[in-house]
Amino acid sequence: MNLTTRFWIDAYLTRLRLADIPAYVVAHGDDTAGTVMVKLALLNGQARAYERGFDLASNARTWRTVLDGPEPEVDAMITRARGRDRDLWVIEVEDRMGRTLLDQEGLSS
Repeated sequence: MNLTTRFWIDAYLTRLRLADIPAYVVAHGDDTAGTVMVKLALLNGQARAYERGFDLASNARTWRTVLDGPEPEVDAMITRARGRDRDLWVIEVEDRMGRTLLDQEGLSS
């Protein structure tokens, strides 16, 4: 059974809040089937963008780093992605330690 994107987003934001990791919805995509991009701001001028993909070898959904670099470059890439996909959700996570929780049970799929 597939969860709606909105349900996943709400669960993700709750997990981050419980871990005291600030996160914000930067762009609201389609509630039912929108794709998700997570931006990690490291609060030192650097950032990473993650998107969910599919690993054919393990037959599982995974999160992969799309871009890792200066925050303005990551923001520009996300802006271009939003221009191509109006259903794209963008969640910004702010954490100096680089925590996103994307590898936790229930969030990786």
